[in-house]
Amino acid sequence: MVVPVLVMALFSCCQREVNESIDGLIYDTVPTAHTVTPMIQEASGIADSKANPGYIWVQEDSGTPPELILLAKDGTVKKRIYVKGAENRDWEDMALVGNTIYIGEIGDNNAVHGTYYFYLMEEPLATADTVYNVTKIAFTYPDGNHDAEAFIVDPTTKDIYIISKRDNPSIVYKLSYPYQPTQVVTKIGTLGYGGVVSAALAPDKNTILVKTYFGLNQFVRPTGKSLGDALLSQPKGISYKIEPQGEAVSFALDGSGFYTLSEKGFSNAVILYFYKKK
Repeated sequence: MVVPVLVMALFSCCQREVNESIDGLIYDTVPTAHTVTPMIQEASGIADSKANPGYIWVQEDSGTPPELILLAKDGTVKKRIYVKGAENRDWEDMALVGNTIYIGEIGDNNAVHGTYYFYLMEEPLATADTVYNVTKIAFTYPDGNHDAEAFIVDPTTKDIYIISKRDNPSIVYKLSYPYQPTQVVTKIGTLGYGGVVSAALAPDKNTILVKTYFGLNQFVRPTGKSLGDALLSQPKGISYKIEPQGEAVSFALDGSGFYTLSEKGFSNAVILYFYKKK
């Protein structure tokens, strides 16, 4: 999604305030880069695949089919797998929790939809052409409509934490487990900035990356606290190569680093980046 220049400038200002102390010692500051071929134009969420080692899952946002894209870590697109019974109104982020893929139908540029969804499905193998068994969870906000592009799932409790984008500062909401057919999420607090476009939870279940167009912040869960508490704590800035319209981040399953991927935007190429942990 293209963001107006004025709004982007505002988010950029807020991001710089949080990132006063950039820590370039956690991850390599120069990432490994692979050009995505054929090009994926609207990537908005990624997740490292467990069932298909050497690949990551990619999903695109509004205006594209409801499908999972299997992308090799060298940038080669292997295939697209159709998700039967799902609609891609505005998919904006994804996560792999255990053997389950979560897709967030949470985008709402004009704040008009009212009801939002998560699609849950068992991670398919590369040999699949279609995902048939999909669970759809509906939710609403307690305080009006919101555009969101980021979420994380607690693997232990299965609670989902949703982070809004266009609110400034971004708001954190919790969708509690067990999920109901339709439920109202709970507002738990705000970040110190706005413009959040993706989030990822590390395999250690304690480290969170939250991404904007202009940077990355790392949050760490305090001992004995929830992931929600972590998101409301003070983050540490992570060195990051600005992308044309970077809307996706995911940790590697082995904890060796993290990946980022951008929409095409105004670029001539889409690059898969990997930042190795030091």
